[in-house]
Amino acid sequence: GGADVMEGAAAVRTMAALHARHGTTSLLATTMTAPEAEIRAALAGVAEAMDTQADDQARILGVHLEGPFISPDKLGAQPPATAAADPDLFDAYCRLAPVRVVTLAPDMTGDAAAIAGMLAVARRRGIRVQIGHSDADYEAAAAWFEAGIDGATHLFNAMSALHHRRPGVAGAVLAHAAHAELIPDLLHVHPGAIRVGLRAIPGLHAVTDATAAAGMPEGDYRLGRHRVRKCGNGVRLADGTLAGSALTMDLALRNLVSVGLDLADAAARVSSLPAAYLGLADRGVIAPGKRADLVVLSPDLTVQQVFVQGVAVPCP
Repeated sequence: GGADVMEGAAAVRTMAALHARHGTTSLLATTMTAPEAEIRAALAGVAEAMDTQADDQARILGVHLEGPFISPDKLGAQPPATAAADPDLFDAYCRLAPVRVVTLAPDMTGDAAAIAGMLAVARRRGIRVQIGHSDADYEAAAAWFEAGIDGATHLFNAMSALHHRRPGVAGAVLAHAAHAELIPDLLHVHPGAIRVGLRAIPGLHAVTDATAAAGMPEGDYRLGRHRVRKCGNGVRLADGTLAGSALTMDLALRNLVSVGLDLADAAARVSSLPAAYLGLADRGVIAPGKRADLVVLSPDLTVQQVFVQGVAVPCP
């Protein structure tokens, strides 16, 4: 909707309204790697937006802190403003807004004690830790999974790749992770690689990785400190690097069906699986006593009607 989470509460509300019109009923507002002051301001904005949600907005569940505690060698489209492991700073961020998911890299800068402290903060606060934006080797990533980490941020993207003699983070995710995100815009991940992920990871679920360009015409948009260009269905930096997506969850569902998933399986990967991963027992399924978060689709899987907590929201 032209809005970036890093811009504050009004932008977060705009984003939540755009996604609701495309079938998302709950979401995590995802932050970018940035200098500390900018991250603090963004988190405060998310908290403010959560306190003042309108009926036409997807419910903001909290934050996915995607950076700054990542590898400077696997930024993807993140700005070069990574931070060394710092449990106190991480805890301070968590006090500004409810962090539900954090992306951490086993090879983030900082000593082993500080990295262990970061993981301890996440455990104490019940935050899901996902390995991502990491150039670690297979052994380092596998050790994290064996220690209880069970998620990964946008599988295959911004992580050391799978090679049969150097399996990398991607290989560790496929071999060990119970859950992982996937961006099914058919640009970030080839349909064949999507099938690999589906066979290996029981809890593989869709995320949009959507930027301000989602729901907007072609042109230039903000992504944190970057300017990105939407051209066709892609969003890229000036050098051609994929920079998030313009994906909405209704299109994610259609894309999953187009690569061979049956509708029930595809629907679960945009609803019940991510809800269960976040420990949300009140949504993600249609059953008595659950939230009336419902999406009505036509036979060609386009959105006809969306209900958030039983209240109808405008559709595209």
